[in-house]
Amino acid sequence: MFSQTAEYALRAMSWLALTPDDLVPTPLLAEKTRVPSNYLSKVLQQLAGAGLIVGRRGVGGGYRLARVARDITLIQVVNAVDKVERIESCPLGLSEHGTNLCPLHRISDNAAAAVIEILGGTTLQDLIDDKNASKPMCDTETLAKLTVSGRRS
Repeated sequence: MFSQTAEYALRAMSWLALTPDDLVPTPLLAEKTRVPSNYLSKVLQQLAGAGLIVGRRGVGGGYRLARVARDITLIQVVNAVDKVERIESCPLGLSEHGTNLCPLHRISDNAAAAVIEILGGTTLQDLIDDKNASKPMCDTETLAKLTVSGRRS
């Protein structure tokens, strides 16, 4: 349903939400989210450009969320890399359709509206607080080590 880029952005943001106080280096983030490092670098640039993450270059550098996880919705993440948009008029430019969408485009618009509503009402914090599911992209062994040591690498 989502582009690969949007999926990668959601994975990266989910991992960063799990490690909010630390800068996570791109190679580690790529490993934990199973995203190719070069591709992830481009995705991270888009997320930074949208003001969702901040980064620091060099030794000890990496990325972290720009705001707390409860203030970042999933639609903001997706829209930073691949916009989800409603269909307001015939995508084919048929003047006889105008804003009166054909059944195919009306259903497509309804689907887009539902996606926008669901993702707009879900934050990164919601993902990590969900008690009925596993943590998103969570390598529990690594996360446990980070928590016990008080250090995240």
